Amino acid sequence: MTKESFESRLATYQKRVDAALDKYLPAEDPPEHNLAEAIRYSVIGGGKRIRPAMVYAAGEAMGVSTDLLDIPACAVEMIHAYSLIHDDLPAMDDDDLRRGRPTCHKAFDEATAILAGDALQALAYEILAKDDHKELTPQHRIDMLSLLTEASGAHGMAGGQAVDLASVGKTLTLGQLEHMHRLKTGALIRASVLLGGMCKQDISESEIKILNDYAMCIGLSFQIQDDILDVISDTETLGKPQGSDQEQEKPTFPSIIGLETSRERALEQHALALKILEPLDEKADSLRLLSAYIVERQF
Repeated sequence: MTKESFESRLATYQKRVDAALDKYLPAEDPPEHNLAEAIRYSVIGGGKRIRPAMVYAAGEAMGVSTDLLDIPACAVEMIHAYSLIHDDLPAMDDDDLRRGRPTCHKAFDEATAILAGDALQALAYEILAKDDHKELTPQHRIDMLSLLTEASGAHGMAGGQAVDLASVGKTLTLGQLEHMHRLKTGALIRASVLLGGMCKQDISESEIKILNDYAMCIGLSFQIQDDILDVISDTETLGKPQGSDQEQEKPTFPSIIGLETSRERALEQHALALKILEPLDEKADSLRLLSAYIVERQF
């Protein structure tokens, strides 16, 4: 699969998950509030859908039917959207722009944004629990819910965000920075890859290990590239304020090890991800090219 064909595959993933999200997101609000509008504004309004793409690519590598992957793909995108809404709040990163538009609390109000994030998190777990595909056993559903809740909580995104907020203005070691991002960014990326694989009923321990180790690599390379782009890109391309990490005095990979070494580290993680995938056949080509896309992306 060439880079061009992967970008075409990514567009297919995006179109598929967007159609599924439109079905599962709340359609209308009662007259007294606009919560559903805020939810749809935050989820449907743009986004690369990288985490759903991870679900689809990992599932395909394990020979899973694409139809079976729609709900976990929607669930991880809902969790991701919730995290962005809350990260942008004045008490967190206090950002005004997301995906090239005003952030949720700017487009609506702070209370509505908080509730929209809360509702999206709950909805992600609800659709996983209520998924009516007969191929998934009750134990599969419990395992998938357990994985996603862990990735979202104190041992995942919430814990990582707490470390991030506590680290503003401080100098971290490289190890401390990597630990923070394995929680804040890497935990949901790991969950996305594993959820796709777990849709295979008879997935082996060795296959789970391959997907887990691969996800750890791309989770780190994803964050490194994010940090690089915050330095070298521009607000229009990023869809969010360029240079916000430096302005808020956040520790980043470029601030600790420099731009060039950061780039080298991201490429090292990509190379390791490819090596980890060697036992898998051509069905894992989407995972291989997804890793390349992560370290080559410009937004």
